[in-house]
Amino acid sequence: MTTKVDFTFSDLIAGYVTEYDGNSDTFGLKTSDGREFQVKISPMAFAKLIQNFDEGYPDATGNMRSMLLPGRYLFTYGVFYPDSDIFDAKQIVFAGRQKNDYVFEKQDWWVKQINALGKFYLKAQFGEGEYDYRNYRTTLNLSGIQSTTNFRQETDTISRLVYGFATAFLMTGNDSFLKAAERGTEYLREHMRFVDLDEGIVYWYHGIDVKGEKEDKIFASEFGDDYYAIPAYEQIYALAGPIQTYRCTGDPQIMDDTEKTIKLFNEFLLDKSEYGGYFSHLDPLTLDPLSDTLGQNKGTKNWNSVGDHAPAYLINLWLATGKQEYADMLEYTFDTIEKRFPDYENSPFVQERFFQDWSKDTSWGWQQNRAVVGHNLKISWNLMRMQSLKAKDSYVNLAKKIADLMPDVGSDQQRGGWYDVVERTLAEGEDTYRFVWHDRKAWWQQEQAILAYQILAGILDDKEYHRLARESAAFYNAWFLDLEEGGIYFNVLANGIPYLAGGNERGKGSHSMSGYHSFELCYLAAVYTNLLITKQPMDFYFKPIPGGFPDNILRVSPDILPPGSIKIGKCEIDGEPYTNFDAEALTVTLPKTNDRVKVKVQIVPV
Repeated sequence: MTTKVDFTFSDLIAGYVTEYDGNSDTFGLKTSDGREFQVKISPMAFAKLIQNFDEGYPDATGNMRSMLLPGRYLFTYGVFYPDSDIFDAKQIVFAGRQKNDYVFEKQDWWVKQINALGKFYLKAQFGEGEYDYRNYRTTLNLSGIQSTTNFRQETDTISRLVYGFATAFLMTGNDSFLKAAERGTEYLREHMRFVDLDEGIVYWYHGIDVKGEKEDKIFASEFGDDYYAIPAYEQIYALAGPIQTYRCTGDPQIMDDTEKTIKLFNEFLLDKSEYGGYFSHLDPLTLDPLSDTLGQNKGTKNWNSVGDHAPAYLINLWLATGKQEYADMLEYTFDTIEKRFPDYENSPFVQERFFQDWSKDTSWGWQQNRAVVGHNLKISWNLMRMQSLKAKDSYVNLAKKIADLMPDVGSDQQRGGWYDVVERTLAEGEDTYRFVWHDRKAWWQQEQAILAYQILAGILDDKEYHRLARESAAFYNAWFLDLEEGGIYFNVLANGIPYLAGGNERGKGSHSMSGYHSFELCYLAAVYTNLLITKQPMDFYFKPIPGGFPDNILRVSPDILPPGSIKIGKCEIDGEPYTNFDAEALTVTLPKTNDRVKVKVQIVPV
């Protein structure tokens, strides 16, 4: 027997206005997948625009009826009543002041956002004092207050935060951010790095426990999924912050650590058998990926061990150096993804976990035969980056296939936004992919969608991808920004309300969240929007160490973009015009000096 919905409930609708009737004070609202609702404006309803950090409240209540023009995208929160087919709107959030405006496509929207995020994390981790990473804490509460009980410092979370500070400097030129990035890089090198002189490799501790002036180093992972192993993703993300800092400074010590860590990847994690790819875990004593001590992780491969090299550090390493060996490594990882991960005979989602011979691992830990929505979108986004470095039909075809499949199976077409983890296949009688834990929406999965559809729209000049990019960015900016306390919410409910019940999902710092994805989103959303979609210039900042970059050549391309699509417009050094640059090659020949100089480069679309 079917139970009738005979109770009131509140919810969110995202969609496009179809018409407004002033006599009844109602308007039509069509969702992304074409369903239309009739919405009545409640007598006490209020309206606003999507609001950025450090911005006055953008009220739109007085003008909201005149703003209900056909085709305008908005969110409305209100109540469904069982005795009416009309949705009672209590709040309206517009994406822009004008009908076709989207506030996050302003040239400086993401620059302002990353500046606010940078200031939030500086204050949360260091207060008003020096940037002493001895005081860093992995765990921050909702207000950005450090934990007083958990003194573990995780290597990856420091590295991710260093990435954020370096990226904020690249976009704003605020020297405080660069200082924090450099201090963090030094701290990682001094406290989290292990140099194996016999093998000529570097690997990174899981973390350290700080006890006053003492510290206990934690070598192998202590997380349940990776217990007593060296996970590939921890070694990968240990490079994220230092490499982004290297792009700003050219610090040769960072490059030395990086080369030795990549040697670890190639000597121990790379499967040199006929199967290829990268193993996901190493035995902490023997560095053997096939050791029986690894248990469920013996001889396994996964998305993180193969695919995360590119976005975490490898693309940025290639941008900073232009070295063919890194381009070759990128091609190898993307060829592996394109060949091994699709499983479209069985599921609209890629396969993410494998045994050594690439047979499917559908029994591992929590994942079983389940899909992470964001990982699919992350593949699409990064394939399009690689397409601009080495064009292959296979790359763009898979990127488009993922992008075309995901809205129906991974997005919320009623409310906007993107879901988390779902079952990869349907059970008998089902036509909706089941949520594994919940229907909440994580901040990082919104990032993957925004960047995937932005780069697809920008490179392919595709209006449908642009629509999906706008809808994804609208949901993120409307509901994930904590405008009161600062920072980004970890999760929101399906209806956009922050999920603050407890644990990692209540905080602004954790094993998962340390600023990385929110900073990365600001950077690349600005790059793709300004340089590919709206065709507006962007400024980037660098502060090289004298003699750091080989041949004094500073490479300033902000990302891997289509050849010939951007160039240097102008350059300044310490505030003075500077002309010794190659506009098309996107390089600046630095002056020979014993002092550090500050370089400002304007990149313009062609």
